[in-house]
Parts: sequence; C-alpha cells; structure tokens
Amino acid sequence: MYLLAFIGSCVLIAMVPGVSTAIILRQTLRAGRGSGMAATLGNETGILLWGLAAAFGLSALLAASQLAYDMMRVVGAVVLVVMGTQALWQARKGAPPVDEAVAAGRRGPYLAGLGTCLANPKAAVFAMSFLPQFVPAGQNVPATLVLLAVVWVLVDLLWYGLLVWTVAKAKEWLGRPAVRRRLEQISGVVLIALGVRLVIETR
Repeated sequence: MYLLAFIGSCVLIAMVPGVSTAIILRQTLRAGRGSGMAATLGNETGILLWGLAAAFGLSALLAASQLAYDMMRVVGAVVLVVMGTQALWQARKGAPPVDEAVAAGRRGPYLAGLGTCLANPKAAVFAMSFLPQFVPAGQNVPATLVLLAVVWVLVDLLWYGLLVWTVAKAKEWLGRPAVRRRLEQISGVVLIALGVRLVIETR
C-alpha cells in the first residue's frame, strides 16, 4: 500500500511544471525526441543521486549548512540564467535546422539535464523530506530509501518519456522556423525567471 501511495505522489510531482520540464521540453523542441530523452536521462541521473544521498544522510549535511545551500542555489540560478540567455540569443539569430541540432549529439542535452538537477539544492532537500515519509515502520531505512529513489526515477522516466513523445509527434508544426523561434523565446524567458526565483527564494 505504501508503494502505491508513493507512486501516486511521484506521478503528481512529475506533472507539476518546473525546471526539469522546461529543460526537457526545450531540448525536445530544439533537436527532437533523442535530445529530449537525453535531457530526461540526465535529469533522472541527478534525481537518483539525490535519492541515494538522502538514503545515506548526505542531503542532511546540505540542509544543515546554510552556506552550502546558498552556494548551490546561486550556482543553479546562474546555470538557468545562462541557458535562458542562450535560448534568447538562439531565437534572435534563428534556430538551427533540426538535423544540425541533432548532429550536435546527446552529450550536451544529457549534461544540461544532469547539471540543472544537481545544481538545485531544493531537489536535495526535497528528496530528504519526501522519501522518508514512505518508509514503513520496521523496514531497513537506507535500503528502502534506495528502492524508493529507483521507483521515483522510473515514474519520472515514464512521464517525461510520454511528454517527449507527445511533443516530438507535433514536430512538423513545431519545427516551423517562426514557431521554433517563438518557443525559444518563451523557454528563454521561463529559464531566466526560474533562475531569478531560485536566487531570491528562501528555503
């Protein structure tokens, strides 16, 4: 029963738009399904690492250290603002053809997903507070937390995979230069806004 409740919570969390959604959608719109899935895998690698950190108590160190938390918060904000600025610049000079963007490879989208997740201290604190709620009494806590982290990643992969597939199916219309330029502008503004919010928000 606890596992079903946890899966339901993971689905609801995945459906809430945030930094991960913005990064994954941007990569999908720029270079298709493969890049979107690469960004998804990068993001989920970060989620898994934060989940493992929560299982072994490392996230608690971040939560307890205001300096470490603030440093990560600033780094994460800078990453988002830089990516948003790049998106606006790309929109201004014209987005490259999809084939050219695909040729650039999957490493960049993967690192974009991984970097934005690892540079977000809220993800670490959230993992530390979210996962332990679903550990049944009497269970091995670290082992159960690792299991929950893996389940969380699998749920995310299914949700974002569906999202990427849906967006990729509409690529004929979304791939039109004028539409892609407008979407780059929107994603740039969203990423910069998320970066600014990360800076000014407190815990």
